[in-house]
Amino acid sequence: MADLTGRTIAIIASDFVEEAELVTPRDALREAGARVVVHSVSGDPIQTVEGDTEKKQVVEVDGSVADLDPDTVDALVVPGGTVNADHLRTDEDAQQLVRSVDEAGKPLAVICHGPWLLISAGLAQGRRLTSFPSLADDVRNAGGDWADEEVVVDGNLITSRNPDDLPAFVEAIEESLAS
Repeated sequence: MADLTGRTIAIIASDFVEEAELVTPRDALREAGARVVVHSVSGDPIQTVEGDTEKKQVVEVDGSVADLDPDTVDALVVPGGTVNADHLRTDEDAQQLVRSVDEAGKPLAVICHGPWLLISAGLAQGRRLTSFPSLADDVRNAGGDWADEEVVVDGNLITSRNPDDLPAFVEAIEESLAS
């Protein structure tokens, strides 16, 4: 486990985010010493789910996506869940945030259906990434190179397919921040 003391990592999500994809990275990165903040589209607490339909816990947040200054974070994590990803990809503030983080070369870690936000923000073209398999055509149609691997690192972009890939996903985030 890397020592991430002094690092700030933001996670952005909306209601019906896949619980494990928000909670697992949040808790693991905090355990590694990072300060992890969670921001929702609305600024309201987030209802998590498992498998898109089974309600789980409600997660408190630190603010809204619009309030999140990309200059104050060292990395950004975008969890999946079909409904969450659909909400994020249509949110202009979320699109601008991922563009800003990417332009700054900071780690941008996206899992499951989260790459929809990358596609809507124009960040998939020319990039190698993975996602939940049902997004493969979306990634390819947006000019990305889709790979069926547990974690794909392309420069500052870190992507994974689903909750089963969380150990490799979190490890790749830690490695990107430890260097």
